[in-house]
Amino acid sequence: MIRDPESFSILLDTVSRLVREKLIPREAEVTEIDEIPADIVAEMRTMGLFGLTIPEEYGGLGFTSEEEVLTSMALCYASPVFRSRIGTNTGIGAQGIVIDGTAEQKQKYLPRLASGEITGSFALTEPESGSDAGSLKTTARRDGDHYILNGSKRYITNAPEAGVFTVMARTDLQSKDAKGVSAFIVERNTPGLSVGPADRKMGQRGSHTADVIFDNVRVPASSIIGGKKGQGFKTAMKVLDKARLNIAAVCTGAAERLLDEALRYAKERQQFGKPIAEFQLVQAMLADSKAEIYAARSMVLEAARKKDGGENITLEASCAKLFAAEMVGRVADRAVQIHGGAGYMQASAVERLYRDVRLFRLFEGTSQIQQLVIARHMLKES
Repeated sequence: MIRDPESFSILLDTVSRLVREKLIPREAEVTEIDEIPADIVAEMRTMGLFGLTIPEEYGGLGFTSEEEVLTSMALCYASPVFRSRIGTNTGIGAQGIVIDGTAEQKQKYLPRLASGEITGSFALTEPESGSDAGSLKTTARRDGDHYILNGSKRYITNAPEAGVFTVMARTDLQSKDAKGVSAFIVERNTPGLSVGPADRKMGQRGSHTADVIFDNVRVPASSIIGGKKGQGFKTAMKVLDKARLNIAAVCTGAAERLLDEALRYAKERQQFGKPIAEFQLVQAMLADSKAEIYAARSMVLEAARKKDGGENITLEASCAKLFAAEMVGRVADRAVQIHGGAGYMQASAVERLYRDVRLFRLFEGTSQIQQLVIARHMLKES
């Protein structure tokens, strides 16, 4: 569902020009300083990229799912680190409020998120709790018209930059499953909330994650998303359907860049008196990568169109995320192989991207979690 093809084509061209002229030339700099330069962040704000999926009535661009995934593919032809800076705003950091928030919550937070004035972050994972809802330990104890939050979250994307967090906490202290969990909107400056130092990661330098600690953090009961306690994981699952589809698009864009880097090198690199692109075993790696990228792109677009048509895409989003995340890992490996020793050097774009894309098989649900989601849907439908 592309609402205005002409205007959208212009926007995609603008994103592609940003990628070619400003983002790719500064990838090495971002890796070196572990920071996205302020001028690039400011330009992404000006372009409206912080509000891609936030409704127009709140200052966003109100993109459909198809428009969003196509934009993500274009943007992630550059290092996915750049997209990560806006990703929690367009995805999990804001979508809980967009989907389930009250009118007051939407009016208070969405315009500031859309403009990039504040960055949203999604605090679900804990030191001993990832995909296992029953082991979530962060508590929210009722105290009059407020709740008091205690606990800690781990690997929270954009936590060092965030101005507001969507926090999953247990409001039913006797429960041992997801039914006792609620979603809270917690502002960064709330007393008792602290953010740990940025994590040192294998890749994705410039995209920051950190622990978030809640020590008797007092928030009004009205900060529960939608005003209904016990609905936190329902909100999270709605958000994750969209997030998983978008990550599949991110993987597709990164894979297209990796393949272009490999193809260019194969045409330039001479061995035995001719370009290595003329060797059939190199051609096989290039061809396998092209076919898999085409498959991933097709899966992502079909699922996005189904979502825009009002269908539930939990199954399709998990299928796309599983395939695309595994696919980009294979494409990255082939790109390094085609480059040979040059691909193992840190000066190489494919070496950097090889480390960056490894994350996609882990977050927003590991590949193994996607397999479980897919299998459970198959069994339920049968």
